[in-house]
Amino acid sequence: MAGSMTSDRSPGAEERRTGPLIVTEDAELLDDLLRLCAAAGAEPEVHHTVPERKASWEEAPLVLVGDDAAARCRGAARRRGVLLVGRDQDDPDVWRRAVEIGAECVLRLPDAESWLVDRIADAAEGVGRQAVTVGVIGGRGGAGASTLACALGVTAARAGRRTVLIDGDPLGGGLDVLFGGEREAGRRWPDFAASKGRVAGGALEESLPRLHELRLLSWDRGDAVVVRPEAMRSVLAAARRGGGVVVVDLPRRVDEAVAEALAQLDVGLLVVPAELRAVAAARRVASTVGMVLRDLRVVVRGPYAPGLDDRWIADALRLPLVGELPLEPGLSDARDQGAMPPGARARGPLAGFCTAFWEQALAGDGSVVS
Repeated sequence: MAGSMTSDRSPGAEERRTGPLIVTEDAELLDDLLRLCAAAGAEPEVHHTVPERKASWEEAPLVLVGDDAAARCRGAARRRGVLLVGRDQDDPDVWRRAVEIGAECVLRLPDAESWLVDRIADAAEGVGRQAVTVGVIGGRGGAGASTLACALGVTAARAGRRTVLIDGDPLGGGLDVLFGGEREAGRRWPDFAASKGRVAGGALEESLPRLHELRLLSWDRGDAVVVRPEAMRSVLAAARRGGGVVVVDLPRRVDEAVAEALAQLDVGLLVVPAELRAVAAARRVASTVGMVLRDLRVVVRGPYAPGLDDRWIADALRLPLVGELPLEPGLSDARDQGAMPPGARARGPLAGFCTAFWEQALAGDGSVVS
């Protein structure tokens, strides 16, 4: 198996989640900043000057200093995450004041509101390195992409990694069925389909069904729902901010929403049955997906047609070879009955394949190397 990626946190790691420190006496500016904090789901601490309690200044995840308070913040301990905020677009002295308090940047409202909401929310959620995000796509219908996506999610979660599995195929019937969890309480895609703007990572995770130690965003059994590109971007970004591992099961047809998902992947796995027609179909899928995703690799699924092997198929597709997806006796029956999802047999060949993939993929220094 080729490539390496790095998970952002050790299993079970806990992070502090607090709101920013606001320093201002400008009532109008304070109203704006409180509104932006509310939009980001953060509860700020407010002072008119540098707080007497040093920890409030030094330990806050973010410090928002109003223009009016810059002079009062001179001499405060230098730290990262100090932002100077105001409204005057033509103030010639603003950069001098920013340097005096060690501010990272100068923000002018209302122009910077959207950016600032994202920054506040990131700070409140304790965002570190984002999740390693793997997409799985079938080279043709019935290739086994959903099986591999589920198995990757299950094995990552079993190893103690924070794991989110996202069903990106509205016509796939719902991955929750593979888990026997179609009746489990929790939100599904129709609840997020029209989302605009930022989705809070913690709120997303807590709202999803928890199955086999992972969080699953699937579809319900209602009428087909169109997921807007903005919703796909916001939901996937929220899932990634929590760190660990995100696995996305994707359809072969690339629409605007799927393109948004592809843009956030670290690596894509193209599952190709070992037959000539499947290779021909996979070539078209790879060509389309490759317009958005740079790192696409192939997983070959047997049995093999005469004259074919996994290396020949990878060469024909001009893609790096991850390996051969093993057959697992009894998997189809167990899956159809909802008895256990793919990868649930810890000593089964499918779990072994996925475990080996994660061991190599998550053993690097954060880069994805083909």
